[in-house]
Parts: sequence; structure tokens; C-alpha cells
Amino acid sequence: MTDPYAIQPSELDQLPDRDPEETAEWQASLDAVAGAAGPHRAAYLMRRTLERARGAGVALPRLLETDYVNSIPTAAEPAVPGDEAMEARITAWNRWNAAAMVTRGAKHGVGGHIATFASAAWLYETGFNHFFHGKEGDGSGDQLYIQGHASPGIYARAFLDGRLTERHLDNFRQEAGGDGLPSYPHPRRLPWLWEFPTVSMGLGPLSAIYQARFNRYLTNRGIKDVSASHVWAFLGDGEMDEPESTAALALAAREELDNLTFVINCNLQRLDGPVRANFKIVQELEAQFRGAGWNVVKSLWGSAWDELFQLDTTGALVRRLREVPDAQVQTYQTRGAAYIREDFFGKDPALAEMAKLLSDDKILECFHVSRGGHEPRKVYAAYRAALAHKGAPTVILAQTVKGHTLGEGFASKNANHQMKKLSVEEFKAMRDRLDLPIRDSDFADGVVPYGHPGADSPEARYLQERRAALGGPAPARRVHPVAPLPAPADKAFAAFDKGSGAQNVATTMAFVRLVKDLVRDKETGRRWVPIVPDEARTFGMESLFPSLGIYSPKGQTYEPVDRDQLMYYKEARNGQILNEGITEAGSMADFIAASTSYATHGEAMIPFYIFYSMFGWQRTADQMWQLGDQLGRGFLVGATAGRTTLTGEGLQHADGHSPVIAATNPAALTYDPAFAYEIAVIVKEGLRRMYGEAAEGEDQNVFYYLTVYNEPLPQPAKPSVPGIDEGIVKGLYRFNTAESAGLTVPANAPRIQLLGSGTAIHWALRAQRMLAEEWGVSADVWSATSWTELRRDALEADAALLRGEERVPYVRRALHGAEGPVLAVSDYMRQVPDQIAQWVEQDWSSLGADGFGLSDTRDAARRHFGVDAESIVVAALAQLARRGEVKGSAVKEARERYGL
Repeated sequence: MTDPYAIQPSELDQLPDRDPEETAEWQASLDAVAGAAGPHRAAYLMRRTLERARGAGVALPRLLETDYVNSIPTAAEPAVPGDEAMEARITAWNRWNAAAMVTRGAKHGVGGHIATFASAAWLYETGFNHFFHGKEGDGSGDQLYIQGHASPGIYARAFLDGRLTERHLDNFRQEAGGDGLPSYPHPRRLPWLWEFPTVSMGLGPLSAIYQARFNRYLTNRGIKDVSASHVWAFLGDGEMDEPESTAALALAAREELDNLTFVINCNLQRLDGPVRANFKIVQELEAQFRGAGWNVVKSLWGSAWDELFQLDTTGALVRRLREVPDAQVQTYQTRGAAYIREDFFGKDPALAEMAKLLSDDKILECFHVSRGGHEPRKVYAAYRAALAHKGAPTVILAQTVKGHTLGEGFASKNANHQMKKLSVEEFKAMRDRLDLPIRDSDFADGVVPYGHPGADSPEARYLQERRAALGGPAPARRVHPVAPLPAPADKAFAAFDKGSGAQNVATTMAFVRLVKDLVRDKETGRRWVPIVPDEARTFGMESLFPSLGIYSPKGQTYEPVDRDQLMYYKEARNGQILNEGITEAGSMADFIAASTSYATHGEAMIPFYIFYSMFGWQRTADQMWQLGDQLGRGFLVGATAGRTTLTGEGLQHADGHSPVIAATNPAALTYDPAFAYEIAVIVKEGLRRMYGEAAEGEDQNVFYYLTVYNEPLPQPAKPSVPGIDEGIVKGLYRFNTAESAGLTVPANAPRIQLLGSGTAIHWALRAQRMLAEEWGVSADVWSATSWTELRRDALEADAALLRGEERVPYVRRALHGAEGPVLAVSDYMRQVPDQIAQWVEQDWSSLGADGFGLSDTRDAARRHFGVDAESIVVAALAQLARRGEVKGSAVKEARERYGL
């Protein structure tokens, strides 16, 4: 059996030792220290030696963990500029009003969270007074990702600086009546205040990284110099369990994003209890971030601990702090001095002796309240260190007490995330604790009063002066007045009107060709942001590599293997393409940053993100809601779309439901175009609506989702149909009739309307010919470019009727007078076309690819799902037979003929 304590071979054994004797002397010295002073002293010396080596430029791996102490010694802390007493009073008012707002709202049953901001108040207040730049100064200001559950504290501060009134606070979480405040940071609900929606935990940190990266992208491409902007992301230690929270740490370090700071509020609690009950979350996060290449600053202990560390001459205190699990630290915060003396200090003789020198009050001060995140001097030092560090992003691990200042009923209690209110007596105790001038008589009828020192008070003036010096209010969202982007030349779009002739072209290729033309536009071409998750060659985009370049802050430090080829892999510091590797989440974060640049930086960018459709809405739908909430604009393109068009790939790649998920997002305009000219019309309309001259009352804050296919098929010329562009945009137009298609049918032939979207229209066209030639049935074929937009228009018409307005849905107007029943077909589940069934006057039936996908040829897959041309013919005959317009025997005959 292998001895687990035996010395194992080291990677150093692979290297020649030029001086074994010298090596042995170093090892003997270490053994001597360990023997004489103990292993802890030996470890201390080794750490200090490693620090000296790094300072001297000796290349050595970094330690992933440091002791459980502050990174910045007390003696090295800079003085906090400004008036600390004034800032303490401001913070006290904010704490009070945040708690009062949630408590008053609890009477209406709307909920809210108190404990998070109570723990993080100084993390925000220090930033607002000294670090966070607003948008009224030079540049774009800083970008603040506020922890969602801390929103009451941000509202409280906006109330103190005059941006909100008591009416607003009383309407916290009550928006329907006007003057309401959304529960969390929601730009769509409160667009003048919030920039970034963050309460879907994990998306905030991911987005912050890509926002910082996009800032560099804008600067390096010469769009706008935003190098002065800093991205601050405020996070909870429990939130870091979300995979998205740490998914892009390596990217931030690799690209040296020193314009980014994470501030993690380590109150050691998540929603139900301790974050790491039997472990230490701060140490875990430190190792994770250091390992990823981040600069780590720990601000754990307040100034009350200084005396204890001075008494720790043996290192026993530091050792004990490392070994106590977080859940026990939480217990100390709720227990008396006697318990702490026995359980914490009593475990080590040296600590027991130390405890004899400490009063009970001193012990309680240290273990109950004295945390690095609660002291402005400690927080200021950490923020200064973060901004001073160059070459890597910084994470600040600030230890706090959840529910700090709210009283013993809140502080560190497992249930405090669900506790929504304080009693009047608890508020009075809090008032005394915070030394606020609120009288008992102010609690009229048991209602907690809001507190405000007055619009012209020293506190209000100080707050506003500090914000003016830093560039205006924060957080704040500003949409700067900018001229609409000029429309690209019609030539780029009209090129698709004539069709592809005898050449087979997939709609994916048509879209890419259109983008190639648009990025050459002299006015707007540089504003396109192509985003792709390592599938550019799949989508035929490799020709863009040498012309646009792939963005890399390092440029190209190597000679690419394909440099002698025309379409070589070109990276450039001013590259336009964001090729993110295999990360749909990262690509979506890119898209969000680019799509909201019109507000964040006053620069309208036109992102298009092209991806395997199956790995879009299914994988990152939460981010697409974030995109809608953040009022983003741009084009999402689900390529290799549909359940049957991607030959051989099978279940995990076969998308039959993306439009269903997309239909749930009110900001997503979802299109399933069949032909290249339809794509051109939709993109042209999207550019007008989102970036050009929007019509009165038209919401510009939308994004487009287009599905495109990889099946090469003939692209027809654009029909000369009146109102065809309107039909394409609204979602439906008649592509042809049996007669206009040159088919011969009897004069009184039964007629049916075939509605198809995307690639399914080709099966419908084949079925149209078969119905005419083999069964004497006349069929009209309609292109349904957007089932979802048809449904939304119909829903709006229904709502108008409830208001007493007469309005007919577009789908009903379009199909008015069309003879026969309607049969709809798509390469998606039947639920997609069935969205509009209730507004169609004709008899309705549909076909779709329901169920799991499978690996096979296109023809076999379509036969399996019953959506091929033969299946359409049988379904059409069945509908007509039910109406008595064809013989019932025709249905059986058709099934047998086609082998169904």
C-alpha cells in the first residue's frame, strides 16, 4: 500500500540540479526552523520568501491563499478624504429609509429585502462619495452593477439627494399606479436610474466582465475613448455559486481588464443559511480568483481587531481564524462573550492567555460588529488599491455581517433574507443605535416615518457636492440625443430581389452575404459588431476574418498557420469580429454590452450574434430576458435552424422550439424567413426601427431574432405582389397561387391555403404542385415570416376591442376572402404556427416537427415528423375530405401511394 505521507516525485525532479549541495542546505535550513520554531513559523518564512522573490522579479507560481487577514495592513491604509462624520450620518439616513421603505411595503404584502443592504451600506456609500464617476462629466462615467437585493438602499440614497420622493418610496414594488419603484434594478421599468438588471444572479458578474471588455473594444477600435470608465460589480458571496458568476474570470485576467473591480459582499450567508457552513467562502474565492489571474484584496476585519493581532506573537490567532468554519463565525456573532472565550479562545493555550487581556465588551465588539466591510477607512483603502493595480482585474472580498445595525433579531440569523420588517420598538432601538433625530411622536399610528435632514441640510449639500465632483448622480442611465444612423444604400438589400437563379443558396449564406455588404457601408459599416461562438466557418463567415479582423487586445503576436491563404485567421487590436470561443453565455454578454452602447456610451452599435439556433434560446434565454430588460437593440440570428435541416447531427442539435421560447419575450421580434429577399426586407426594417427614424409611438428598444437555415435551395425572385414588404414585416403574405405558379387545375377545383415558414415553404411549394397535378386541387402558398408578430398584432387588436376601438387583426385581413381551409406547416413544433389559430376565420389545421430530434437525412427526418411534401398533401386532402370537397377515399389512396 502506498504511504500517503511519503515524499512524492516533484516536477522539479525532471530538471537537472546544478548544485545539489546548495539545495540540501536550503532544505536543511527549513527543517531546522520547523524543528526549532514549529511548522507555522516555517510556513511564515516560506511565504515571506516567496513575496520577496516576486518583488525581485523571480518567476514563481503564486500562492492561491493567504492568511485570513486583511490584505492591506492598518499602517498602510490611506486617510479617507472628506468628512467621515458627515458620511456616517448620510449612511445612517440611508440605512433607516431602506428599512422603513421595505417595512411600510410589507403592510401591502409586496415583500422586500432589508438585510443585504444593511451589510453592504458602507461598500456603496464609500464608492458614491469617492469613486463612482457619473455621466455628466467627461467620458461615459463608470458602470455600476448593483446587487439586486440591495436596491432599497440605492432608492434611499436617491431619496436623500432629491431624485425620489416619499411617494416613490411608498410605491416600492407597486408600479401599476404610477410613481412606483421596481423591486430590483430594472432599466425597462425605471430607465432613468438603472442601467443593468442584476437580480437574476450570476448574470451581473458575467455581464460586468464583458462590459469592461467591450469598453476596451470601443477604445481600441477608435469608436470612442472610454478608457476612463471603470466597471464596478457588487455581488454576494452566495451568488458566486452560480456558474455564470465565475465563467469568464480567465477572460478578464487574460485580457488584463484592470478597468474592472468585483466587490463581493462576504456576509457568509445565502438565502437559507451559511454559504459554506463547514468551510470558508472567502478563502475559496481567493484561491479561485488568484488561480484565474486576478488581483485579490481582502478586507475582513475592522479596526477593533488591530489590538488582537498585535497580541498574536505566536500566530495562534491567525491559525484559529483559518480553521474556524464560516457557520461557527456566524454563531459567534449571535452569542455572548463567555461562549466565545470558551469556544474560540479556549481551543489554544496561547489564545486562552490572550483572552485574559480582553474585556467582554472588546470581545463582543470584535466578533459581533467589527468587519472590514463596515468601516469606511478599510473600504476606501481596498478601493484605492483596486484602482491602483494595473495589468489585471481586482476582486475585493469584504467581510460583513448580514443585517448589520438592524438589531439582534436580524444580525446573522439564517432567516434574515426572508424577514421583511422591523417592529416599531426595533425601529426605535435602531434609531438610537444610529443616533438619528427621529422622535417617538413621529411614529404616527404605528407607521414608521421616513427620515430626511432637509433639502438644504449639510448632509444633502455634502452628498450633492460629492456627486457633482464625481460627474453627477449615480447610478443613472442616460440616453444621449444622437442623430439616427443613416440607412445603408438600397443596393445592398435590392441585390436579393432577383433571386439566385439556378444556384442553390442557404438562407444562412444569404444573411452572411448581406452583412458582408452592410459592413462595407461608409456611414454605418464600422458600427456593426459581428459576434460568433467559434462557428464562423460553419456559417461561411471566414471571408470576414482578413477584411474585418478578429478583436484581440494583443493584436496578432504569431504567424497564423494559414497566412498564405486568402481567408487567413487574422487577429487585430482594432479587429471588428468578436469570436468568443465555445461560450454562448459569453457571446450573449458581448451582445448585451454592444446592444446597449447607445445608452452606456452614447454610441449606437449594431451587433449581430449568429449561433446554432439550438444553443441560443434554449441555453441562454435568461440572458435574452436580461437583454430585453436592459433595452438592448440588435440582431440575434439562429443559424442551422429547424428540426430537420441539419443532416446527421441529431437530437441535441435539432431545434424545434426556439420560436416558442422567443415568443415569450416581449422585446424579441421573431422572424422565420423563407427566402433571401425576406431577410433583406426584415434587416432593413430592423435597422430603421432600432437605429433610424422610428415612427411615432414605435418602441425602438427591441431586438430581432431571425432563424436561418443551412439547406442550399434555389432562392426565388421577389414576387411583384402589392404590399409585399408590409406583409413580410407584419408576418404574412401570399407568395403565389396555383394559377400564378403556372399549374393547371380544373375551373371549380377544391382550394386550400398552405401557410409555410422558413424552409417549410419549399415543402409546401412541392405539395402545391403535387396537389394540382395528382389530385386536381388548387392551393395558394403563403409565406408566414413571423407567427409571433401575427399573434402580437392580434392580441393588440383584442385589447383595442376591450377599449371600445374597432380593429381587425392583420392575419384576418390578410386571409380575408381566401377560399378553403388553412393548413400551416413549419420545421418547428405545431405550437409555433398554432399561435394564430384562433384569429383565422377559415378551418385550421397544422403540421410540425414535435418530439425529439434524430440523426438521419433531411428527407428521412421530414418523413418521420410528417412534415414533408407528401405528408402535406395527405393532410390537405384530409381537410378537404372533412368538408366534403374531395372523396374520403382520396386520403387513403394518397397515404398508400406515398407510403405514409
